[in-house]
Amino acid sequence: MNGIDWLSALDAGFLHIESDTQPMHVGSLLVLEGPAPDYATFCAHIDARLDAVPRYRQQVRRTPLDMARPYWVDDPHFSLTYHLRHTAIPSPGGEQQLRTLAGRIMSQRLDLDRPLWEMWLVEGLPDDRWAVVSKVHHAMIDGVSGHEILERLLDRGPEGPSVAASQWRPRSAPSRRDLLSAAASWTVRLPAQAGRGAASALSSPRDLVQAGAVRASGLRQAGRQVSTQPGVLNSSLTPHRRWAWARGSLAEVKAVKEATGCTVNDVVLAAISGGFRRFLLERGESVDGDVVRTLVPVSVRRPDQRGRLGNQVSAMFANLPVDVDDPLERLAAVAQQMNHLKGGGQAVGVEAMVSAADFVPPTLMTLGARVSVVVGQRMFNTVTTNVPGPQYPLFLLGRELREMFPYIPIAEGAPISIGIVSYNGTLAIGATGDYDGVPDLEALCAAIEVSLAELVAAVQPA
Repeated sequence: MNGIDWLSALDAGFLHIESDTQPMHVGSLLVLEGPAPDYATFCAHIDARLDAVPRYRQQVRRTPLDMARPYWVDDPHFSLTYHLRHTAIPSPGGEQQLRTLAGRIMSQRLDLDRPLWEMWLVEGLPDDRWAVVSKVHHAMIDGVSGHEILERLLDRGPEGPSVAASQWRPRSAPSRRDLLSAAASWTVRLPAQAGRGAASALSSPRDLVQAGAVRASGLRQAGRQVSTQPGVLNSSLTPHRRWAWARGSLAEVKAVKEATGCTVNDVVLAAISGGFRRFLLERGESVDGDVVRTLVPVSVRRPDQRGRLGNQVSAMFANLPVDVDDPLERLAAVAQQMNHLKGGGQAVGVEAMVSAADFVPPTLMTLGARVSVVVGQRMFNTVTTNVPGPQYPLFLLGRELREMFPYIPIAEGAPISIGIVSYNGTLAIGATGDYDGVPDLEALCAAIEVSLAELVAAVQPA
């Protein structure tokens, strides 16, 4: 409105819940073939590609007294070398050294007064490889848009297209007068916007009844999750993070899918459930009953929203069947539950709650977000998100991307998050854990690999 690029309610929410112990950036680790480029060449490549991602040169500003949601403006003092960092692990460094470095990078909060991203060129990996650690605030992207950005910065072949050096110049920010006027106008119009939404729904009563029934069912399902919270994995957050990863084969996952009639996501969730079961038993904790509840993000991005940054997501809440010992029975339990959640409209119900936030005055949104940080959440104690990636090789400055691992932030009451990304036939699982609360995070990743191997073995002919 009035040329001002407002954040959505969901994007602003991720910004508002940022704290010293809960930084809200997502990220990735890219491992590429060597030799590593020099820093100047790396900077020149990224600079030339940023014209395709204008948000990377923008900063968030807030309106006086939070009269309206925060908004995006070009950063007049944008400095590429502030956002592109250069480091190394002792050569020949192994994966343990890389995990330690990556965890330390992810423990550091982004500067909210600058464009909300950083990228680290990392040298010193064994086998003549190098890495890029990327971190971007969740207010800017979700999993799908994150992959779209990745494909703008990388190429589909070793000889990438010729891109001219950027001629970018920052646009002027709105004046204080224009901003206050737009914010006041936007706030006044909130009731009318809500009314138009209701009128549009009433124009088709039958669709309204059907959609309302689905939303009501989904809201009831989500509401029941608030009443109780499982007792394991609960710990207060510290500012520090661990980041570890596991590997799998997408072909093997698809073989399990075909043999059992489940989905790829069902197979991955079953492998993670088995990993948590082994992990908890090794800790000496109980696996009886619904003890691990996970938030499963669901993309609601429409085809016409492809290329748009920001978050277009809803969520479902699933109880991982860690009490089931047999891997195929565990998979069947996951598939049955996910079918029930999809059919019951829980993701639609959660989307309705998120959409309703668009009509909440920004001052109340800010207050609610701050209260949630203090009180914590009771709906889940881990996050599991699966985003399909490109099934063809990507290249950066002619070097092939071999592996990518996702980083997902954690939250109070949920000290472990798990991201899954498929890329060029591989399956990469990245686990984030609180440094003090989850000192055995690598054991969880090893357990997930074992659990996936058990599923593969269970469907192979005797």
